Amino acid sequence: MKTHTFISLIVGIIFICSCSNKKEKDPVAEVSKKINTQQHKNKSKENLNISIVLDLSDRINPKKFPEPSMEYYQRDLGYIESVAKTFENHIRGKRTNKIKDKIQLFVEPAPSDSELNDKIATLKTQFDKTNATKDEILKTSKKYTEICNNIYETAITDDKYVGSDIRGFFKRKLQDYCVEEGYKNVVVVLTDGYIYHKNSIIKQQNRTSYLTPEAIRSFKLNTGNWKEKFKTKDYGFLPVNQSLENVEVLVLGINPNKKSPYEEDVIKEYWKKWLTEMNVKKFQIKRADLPIHINDVINDFILTK
Repeated sequence: MKTHTFISLIVGIIFICSCSNKKEKDPVAEVSKKINTQQHKNKSKENLNISIVLDLSDRINPKKFPEPSMEYYQRDLGYIESVAKTFENHIRGKRTNKIKDKIQLFVEPAPSDSELNDKIATLKTQFDKTNATKDEILKTSKKYTEICNNIYETAITDDKYVGSDIRGFFKRKLQDYCVEEGYKNVVVVLTDGYIYHKNSIIKQQNRTSYLTPEAIRSFKLNTGNWKEKFKTKDYGFLPVNQSLENVEVLVLGINPNKKSPYEEDVIKEYWKKWLTEMNVKKFQIKRADLPIHINDVINDFILTK
């Protein structure tokens, strides 16, 4: 009887020990692991061709549009730094013999300051296996931050805002300057969403080359039935005859007139319709926010397939 009890006790101890040594799977950790694995698989290893387009209209004027939490031009600078750092991280994650990536910046129209234009030209950067050292790669975000800070300071000090011809850039330059075969072509537009340039004011029926708060009011798109009217009367930007199926567009900084509860939706609908009509397959349109919140948006948009 004693022997039987002793054997049972030993078996019980062995069973308890074996159970205690068996690690239980944490369901949360398992899900997180699967998500991280999937994200890694979805990260694009394609060659990047990034173009940043700046809207230097009076939207960046801290006197006209003050924002105590962070001025809008400072937010732009944060977005630009995030784009440059994402570019750096992408290159550093590739094998050296696979590196063939580009980044550049445009201001449309070009500044009247020739010295500033020379600095903008230095932002056109290309890496391949011949120059992709760690030190050179990590200079990219620093160079973009310093020169772009100079661009914004000059524009604000000059205080002569003539608008930004973003539509003209899409019409005349984007296809030639920002699209290359064998690349993931990404165009990042920093704008409040309104489009206006004094030398580009065209209206054909309910299609326009511009969009301003005054235009939205005059079109009576500032009421609750704006969406129905927008569709039935075919409001929108005048399309440009470009087929941009090989371009991905990220629009950052949408800043609607705070007096109208419908303004943000109207602006986004204009952009959505316009980009869709140009056959842009992948795009996002994001409201102005602090760079810390937009950083992941930028990273995911550029690096995810």
